[in-house]
Amino acid sequence: MRLRTKIHLYSSVLFAVLLILLNLVIYFMFSRLLTGNELEQAAAETAKVAAGMHRAGGEVAAPELLRAYVPVEGMLRLLAADGSGPSPVTSASEQEISRLEPAYHSDKQSRIIKVEGRSYAFVSVPVIWADGNVMNVQMTKSLESIMSTLRVLRLVLAGVTVLALIPLLLSSRFLSGLIMRPIVQMTATMREIRSSGRFSRLELQDSSRDELAEMGRTFNEMIALLESNYQKQEKFVSDASHELRTPLTVIESYASLLKRRGLTHPELFNESVEAIHSEAIRMKELTEQLLLLAKHHEHWNVSLKSVDLTGLAGASAKVFRDAYGREVKVNANGPVRGYSDEAKLRQLLFIFLDNARKYSDETITITLETSGRESSIVITDRGIGIPGAELPKIFDRFYRVDEARGRRGGGAGLGLALAAEIAEAIGARLAIESVEGAGTSAIIRVAAESGGGE
Repeated sequence: MRLRTKIHLYSSVLFAVLLILLNLVIYFMFSRLLTGNELEQAAAETAKVAAGMHRAGGEVAAPELLRAYVPVEGMLRLLAADGSGPSPVTSASEQEISRLEPAYHSDKQSRIIKVEGRSYAFVSVPVIWADGNVMNVQMTKSLESIMSTLRVLRLVLAGVTVLALIPLLLSSRFLSGLIMRPIVQMTATMREIRSSGRFSRLELQDSSRDELAEMGRTFNEMIALLESNYQKQEKFVSDASHELRTPLTVIESYASLLKRRGLTHPELFNESVEAIHSEAIRMKELTEQLLLLAKHHEHWNVSLKSVDLTGLAGASAKVFRDAYGREVKVNANGPVRGYSDEAKLRQLLFIFLDNARKYSDETITITLETSGRESSIVITDRGIGIPGAELPKIFDRFYRVDEARGRRGGGAGLGLALAAEIAEAIGARLAIESVEGAGTSAIIRVAAESGGGE
């Protein structure tokens, strides 16, 4: 059974049962109220008749008294303890109740009785007669007028129930359709994605704030994430296959060379091993960069905190001096602090220092300063520079300004693309200023400590 049918069926049955129970409660309460009131009236009337008969008992004969007080639709009986007494007096329309067996009661009685399917109020009141004996004045009064009213009430409630079930069924169907609409749209969208291979999203009403709209927005966010992952995967496969082809070809060529001529030409051995080692290292670095670029920022474990930018720059400069024998100067007017992820910021700094090392031979300068709510790190080299027309493209993956730069440094064109990803993850802003033939300045801007803490 489909979920929409289940919702329609269950809600309809539930509402119908509740409506029927409500009408039954109304009917039984009204019935009890009417019969109770009628029984009370019959008891009061019988007590009044008993008092009147007691007063006139010595002056008027009992049969005359019974005829005087008999109800319009009922019977009146005077009964002694031994079952004797005058014949009961019955109205013309209720002759069948005169055949009821008489029964004496020592105390007051009032109840509803059934005679041949008809309802009657029966009341028995003990009274002391003129001769000193205790007699029962018993009244049996028809309740058919009340039963007729209750039959009309049953018909009315049944009709109301049937009429109410029609809009109830329609509303439950509308409700099930309303609930199922986003789910049906999601199913159709997923089928479309599966058949077309293109990611689609639900069309949502911006004004809606209910749970169904929230589910739709969550679905769209999930599709956006899947699309982003798919695009990253495609990009990763494309980038990896493109960039790994060259080092693999080099390794294969030198391995074949060693296999063919390595034993007869020992001088080729060192050259081949060095080339294979160099390409293997390049492949490792390239793979690590590609894997990092393939990750979402949420998986980078970014931890933002106050960072001593002056100390970070000094430590990074020392690493480059020791590793590459290059002079790296740090200029700062006092301590400079920022609000960022220290490890990712260090990685960002290393990328720009490594670029400066590759494309310049003179001293590299790191300048730190704070301006307003931002602190900046500026890495400046006096190298070959970048043409102005190329600056907008330098953060694209695998983009090289020219082949000479790529061959010289051995880079894959991923460094600045990775820098842009890192900057976005930690909330930093990047800028590149360069003059061809004069040098390049890479600027990293992060929130100042006071701005990040607010």
